[in-house]
Amino acid sequence: MAISLSNTSVLPFTKQPRPFPVPLLAKKSQLEVSNFATKTPTSTILCRVLSNTSHSLSNIITELEKQTPHQDQDQDQDVQLENITTQIDDDHQRQVEVADAWREIHGQDDWVGLLDPMDPLLRSELIRYGEMAQTCYDAFDFDPFSKYCGSCRFMRRDFFDCLGMSHIGYDTSRYLYATSNINLPNFFKKSRWPKVWSKNANWIGYVAVSNDETSKRLGRRDISIAWRGTVTRLEWIADLMDFLKPISSNKVPCPDSTVKVESGFLDLYTDKDESCKFCKYSAREQILSEVKRLLDMYANEEISITITGHSLGGALAILSGYDIVETGLNVLKDSRAVPVCVFSYAGPRVGNVRFKERLETLGLKVLRVVNVNDMVPKSPGLFFNEQVPSMLMKIAEGLPWSYSHVGVELALDHKNSPFLKQTSDPTCAHNLEAHLHLLDGYHGKGHRFVLASGRDPALVNKAADFLKDHYLVPPYWRQDENKGMVRNKDGRWVQLERPKLDDHPPDMHHHLKQLGLAH
Repeated sequence: MAISLSNTSVLPFTKQPRPFPVPLLAKKSQLEVSNFATKTPTSTILCRVLSNTSHSLSNIITELEKQTPHQDQDQDQDVQLENITTQIDDDHQRQVEVADAWREIHGQDDWVGLLDPMDPLLRSELIRYGEMAQTCYDAFDFDPFSKYCGSCRFMRRDFFDCLGMSHIGYDTSRYLYATSNINLPNFFKKSRWPKVWSKNANWIGYVAVSNDETSKRLGRRDISIAWRGTVTRLEWIADLMDFLKPISSNKVPCPDSTVKVESGFLDLYTDKDESCKFCKYSAREQILSEVKRLLDMYANEEISITITGHSLGGALAILSGYDIVETGLNVLKDSRAVPVCVFSYAGPRVGNVRFKERLETLGLKVLRVVNVNDMVPKSPGLFFNEQVPSMLMKIAEGLPWSYSHVGVELALDHKNSPFLKQTSDPTCAHNLEAHLHLLDGYHGKGHRFVLASGRDPALVNKAADFLKDHYLVPPYWRQDENKGMVRNKDGRWVQLERPKLDDHPPDMHHHLKQLGLAH
């Protein structure tokens, strides 16, 4: 007899509000829960963990206690049932919160013991910062028929509200822009309209800071930088100039001239166009001045700096994180060092082995989430990279295409998810929403794929065709209502006018002078 779940509200396709903060279990408890769930009948598990859970689950329990699941149940139904079990267990064991464990989650111990088995609190935080990176795609106007193509679709003060993410608890303090005058054309989008908001600039992300309530839950004031990746297909890989150059050659300080990074990434980070009001300051100057301002504002509090990005945005996240610690910007006047961490998703290699070593010396913490089937993390440096014998790398380290990944890698595999179909489309393996789906179901190497938070798998098809067809979720379903067209008072369909776009705050030059970057 099949188990009826008609009264439940925790099926995988139902977006559930995740309890925040999520509990940090003992390092071996997730393994115990997983083994317990696979060996014990579902109704028994629910009875054992239910003693202190809320009445909101009573309908689930009543229904499940009446029936015993057959061993030949459909795999997806098993996933749904184990998802219920996992969620109840997480609700039941709310023992340690983010505020008590944020330094470990932030990489203080290089995530030792938190990845296999997967720590539930770390998983939750990785999804949260991944969603902040995803907003850079959801908010970006990449329609060439829009006169605002290349900009953010929302005003800064309403950014998270317009994306339905008011619960995130961050305030967007400034937008980031980059000039299109570099050799990465597929990173930039331009309008076909002659009268556009800017001919030389693109919106590339934002800086946000946790509000008072969220800071209390997190145990510190969190300054977050989110970088946009590419919104086209994977043609941008071909745009990589694919040669390394000293990071100091673009005036990013470094005492070692052998520390090198990919030239296209470095140019995107440091170039500016003084004829453009949005790009008269480089992305580097925009970030450093804003972080300096926020650090001065919250100097009497516990602070963290967390940088996130997907794809090329992941590379820029690592580059900007390096810059912050290399310049010593994260060291406060009282000599406290503010922890800096990068959560990168599907990011490419950034620099050579010297860059990796320098980054480790400076104490920058980097956790890279990758899909083993994705081609982007395998480039550049297809032939000379961290996976070849060290002796060979020693010989090749002077070559302009010898790269090395940095930090700690969390490798996921989309073939383990019962929700995703097998496809040869490389963009699916690279999709950020797919990475967040895989994070939600990952419990450790060799563990069964079980959704932990009820995060809706339908989000995978928001900008992809990756879910199995029998879930009846249309591919590429996310789009603006009427593609942004509205009817004016004359009854004509026109593009909605937007308020004046933010450029740069008036006190930016003051903070750049304090950093020695302006006169």
